[in-house]
Amino acid sequence: MHTMLDTFITSRVRRKIIIVYAKYPDFRTHVRGLAKLIREDPGNIQRELKKLEKIGFLISERKGNSKVYYTNKHFVLFKELQSMVLKSQRSQGK
Repeated sequence: MHTMLDTFITSRVRRKIIIVYAKYPDFRTHVRGLAKLIREDPGNIQRELKKLEKIGFLISERKGNSKVYYTNKHFVLFKELQSMVLKSQRSQGK
């Protein structure tokens, strides 16, 4: 079953990442933690995280040897993305 988000965000991995960070804006994790959570390849996740950081949706900071990513709540489309995620999940009955 396709949701509204599937149409707007065609990359499955990117969609999963956006859902996590839009739904839980205080969530902070590194690539491996996110890979376990959404069950996707860390390499693909790393690429998508970099893209999402480049456009300003995510922020990263170094913690020891790894980078921790978290939501930029001041991102220009944050509220809209969050609203889309919540609406699309409600319409799926999740």
